[in-house]
Amino acid sequence: MSEITALRGSVAETIGTPTVVTDVVTMVGRSLRLSRRNLEVLLVSLMLPVILMLMFVYLFGGAIDTGAAYVSYVVPGVLVLCAGFGSATTAVSVSQDMTNGVMDRFRSLDVSGAAVVSGHVAASVVRNAASTVLVFVIAFAIGFRSDADILGWLAAGGVLLMFILAISWLAALVGVIARSPEAANGFTFFLMFLPYASSAFVPIDTMPGWLQGFSRHQPVTPVIESVRGLLDGTPVGNSPTLALAWCTGILVVSVALSVVAFRRRTA
Repeated sequence: MSEITALRGSVAETIGTPTVVTDVVTMVGRSLRLSRRNLEVLLVSLMLPVILMLMFVYLFGGAIDTGAAYVSYVVPGVLVLCAGFGSATTAVSVSQDMTNGVMDRFRSLDVSGAAVVSGHVAASVVRNAASTVLVFVIAFAIGFRSDADILGWLAAGGVLLMFILAISWLAALVGVIARSPEAANGFTFFLMFLPYASSAFVPIDTMPGWLQGFSRHQPVTPVIESVRGLLDGTPVGNSPTLALAWCTGILVVSVALSVVAFRRRTA
């Protein structure tokens, strides 16, 4: 805890009197250091998406007809799935802070709960960004190609970043309300399931009719369709609008409920 106090003082000297901004920057640094020290979790979060992509491409890709190279079809789905795995880590980390007594010590230092949760969310975004870069490196090595220009890449990155931010705050909310890290990890299973029931790995038209309605209208599908179309340089229709609407709604609700839940949990 003395390390946190020293870091907080250093940040305060850099940007001025201790404020909410100071606390957020300090907690972001703490969460990133925790991620770096937890090497096993970090390696899993980086390598698992790559392993899944290789598995789908080389084990199942030959049996799935998407009209193009399967690796180009599957990469957007893997990136979204990667965000789901990262959200589980975020939920568990927040829950650990809520249950191991460290939050009471932060409150004694007058560190706001919003700053602590924001730190975990920021660390989640950084971890997912690193995993995304690694997925693209391996994807290009095994045949992924993109016809997008720089604006297409930036737009795809923006949609993906918005989704990661929204899903990370949703995971943080789960971490605040869960009574144990194990429960928090279990709650996020639903988030990791959604990409499988979307257009991530197979065309929706190949699914049973009763499942197609859910697959087309759940939040993950427009995100995947937006990223896939933008990277392919093909028309995306209203997918980006739907994707941003879903992400904005999830983000706003998750942030608001996180604040309320945190106050009730620590009252």
